[in-house]
Amino acid sequence: MYKNRLNIVRSKFELLGIDTLWVIQPQNRRYISGFKAPDGQLDESSGSLFINKDKALLLTDSRYTIEAEEEAVNVEVITHKEGLINALPDIFHQLRTRKLGFEAGYLMWDLYEKAKKQASLQSPAVELVATAGVVEDIRKIKSKEEIDLLSSSALLMGDILSKVIEEMKPHQTERSIAWKIELLIHERDGDGVSFPPIVASGENAAVPHATPTNKKIVEHEPIILDVGSILNDYCSDMTRTVFLEGPSSYFKQIYDIVREAQISAINSIKIGMDSFEADSIARDVIKKAGFGEFFCHSLGHGIGLVPHEKPYLGQRNSEVLQEGMVFTIEPGIYIPGKGGVRLEEMVVLEKEGARVLTTNADFL
Repeated sequence: MYKNRLNIVRSKFELLGIDTLWVIQPQNRRYISGFKAPDGQLDESSGSLFINKDKALLLTDSRYTIEAEEEAVNVEVITHKEGLINALPDIFHQLRTRKLGFEAGYLMWDLYEKAKKQASLQSPAVELVATAGVVEDIRKIKSKEEIDLLSSSALLMGDILSKVIEEMKPHQTERSIAWKIELLIHERDGDGVSFPPIVASGENAAVPHATPTNKKIVEHEPIILDVGSILNDYCSDMTRTVFLEGPSSYFKQIYDIVREAQISAINSIKIGMDSFEADSIARDVIKKAGFGEFFCHSLGHGIGLVPHEKPYLGQRNSEVLQEGMVFTIEPGIYIPGKGGVRLEEMVVLEKEGARVLTTNADFL
């Protein structure tokens, strides 16, 4: 598996005009090598992966050496003792690097400047070449093993969310419900949340990415629960909108429109469709119902080792949807001052169409 991924990366070198690729994004490192360590913070790295046509070197420090040697596959682990920048000349020499591609979206400016200076001191000088989406484009298409892992993560999250919804009572706070979701994920042996749970009720439900507050939930108001777990490194993401004692007639209408938009998209999306068209299917349903201005985000996004990755299904994106892509379908309507409704499923695109991976789709 990892060898095949390495070879796919290498096959892109000629088109990119590089002979070596420097991979620093944590999930990209993990996808190619199996090394799972995260980066503690923005300016801290657990490792750098350097790949040429013949070799793959994983540079790390002594904090991660044992972990890297146990997990990394088809790569040579090198522990640098004087920092990554001071190790670069030896890496350039080992890999005969002349044109070093780097992940432009992840390399911090300070590190770039130091690497550029070190590269300029080589004889001949090493050229730094910005790249984008090299590994991410490979990650878009999931293997059967990945789809099974994503399905297991979705099943775990669905079971937990069902339990939380069944036990919800008036006067619980948004924050306490969010904490309960996190606790249950850990109790069920999940790796953790794929993102902080969104629990938004009443007027707060008009904010698509609301932060849970101490507001208490009450009967008949919309309660949006947007949650995800990580299980065996793979993420899930699902959203349910529920109402204690049922919705008002106004929000029942909105819920039905959002559900129709979602079902229309799920039933219509197929291999070869443009992501823009997929978004338009759901958006047109909401527009025709008179709520177009209140659907303020894209229809969905890819999901895998991170909760938001390629492909993106929206009005500003154009990408051909392919077999093996896993992404969300999550239309919504948000009415300022009143509340909102969002419904989200994870689907995998197969020859027959989109297959839903999440469970318990409709709580009304």
